[in-house]
Order: sequence, then structure tokens, then C-alpha cells
Amino acid sequence: MSAVREGLPEGRYGRSADERADRKLKIVGSVLGVGLLAVVGWIGWDYVGGQSVSAEVIKFQIVSDSEVKVHLEVRKESSVTGVCTLSSQDMEHGEVGRADFTFPQQGKRVDEVVTLKTTGRATMIELVGCQAAG
Repeated sequence: MSAVREGLPEGRYGRSADERADRKLKIVGSVLGVGLLAVVGWIGWDYVGGQSVSAEVIKFQIVSDSEVKVHLEVRKESSVTGVCTLSSQDMEHGEVGRADFTFPQQGKRVDEVVTLKTTGRATMIELVGCQAAG
């Protein structure tokens, strides 16, 4: 009777090619994963930290077919003059008004009601964005 050998003795000839390839793939995957997390973190930090002026529409009231009063809360640095753009749309989602509003007040938080003139009856108000003046 002769013994049949099925494979090489373990540990005698080093790692197989598959084990080396698996290790390289794990290293490459880990490096790419860490890189992706760093990029996403950097973009998020830049977006949040880069906004010197931000605002929020608290409420709005449709006064007439040509006017909407909008209550805005603006957050900014005390020394910065903020400019916020508002847009209004009608029932068919057509734009009926757009305007820039300037907030030169000293203070980090400004609550103000502004009046947006429209060319038709508005049904929706959108804060397009805010930025520092200049």
C-alpha cells in the first residue's frame, strides 16, 4: 500500500500565490477606503465651515397676488454683511419672483420679515442661498 499525498506540507514552502494576492487586495482596499473617507470628510468640513452666512425660512404669508412676506432667520458673523436670495413659484412651479435681500446688521443672528414682490400669485417660497456681500 502506498500513501497518496494530496498537497504540500503546510508551512514548508511559504505562502501560496492566492494568499499573497488576498493580502495585497486587503491592503489596497484599506488604503482606498481610508482615502475615500478622508475626501468625504474634507468636503463636509469645507461645506459646513466655508459658509459664513446661512439662513432659514421660518414662515411666509401670501399677502396678495403680487406680494409675499417672508420671515427669515439669518446666521452670520457680526462684522459680515449677508445677502440672501429668495425665489417664489406659482402652482405650476413657474418662477413668479426672485430677489436678493441684504442684512448689514451687527449681530450673529438676525430675524427679519422681508417683502418679496411677485408677478403672479405665489404658492411656494424657496431660499436659493446666502453669501457674504462683496
